Amino acid sequence: MNNSLTQVATTHVSVVVAHDTDGCVALLRARFPSSGSTYVLLPGGHQEPGETAEECARRELREETGVRAGQWRALGSFANTLGNPSRLSLFLAQDLSIGQQELTAEEEGQTVVWWPMPEAIEAVVEGGLPLHGGCLALFLAERALRN
Repeated sequence: MNNSLTQVATTHVSVVVAHDTDGCVALLRARFPSSGSTYVLLPGGHQEPGETAEECARRELREETGVRAGQWRALGSFANTLGNPSRLSLFLAQDLSIGQQELTAEEEGQTVVWWPMPEAIEAVVEGGLPLHGGCLALFLAERALRN
């Protein structure tokens, strides 16, 4: 058997629902030159070597939005695809404080927008918010906030 076919790249990703006291969630408005489109998405990104899923979530939230959170709740983790060990870990962040974004060169131009949670969920349901794993994160965060 060809080893190159059995080796699968492992990329762990964390996604954050940052929920403020007004009931809004932090979203990023980002233009992707490769597609020529602008998207709205939840903060998140790839884990760095030696970093836990929560450490990644905290770093990505701080870098992409400038937001720090005093309360963190894991919402779950799942495989990106069957047969691939990569994981997508979802988090709810609350007790927020706002600071400056720490964007990389690739992220320049990203802006933070705050949407009421029900509007963000409605956008997902209507198909107007391409959030990938973020869709699930929003639904799980809403459920966690109700309990």
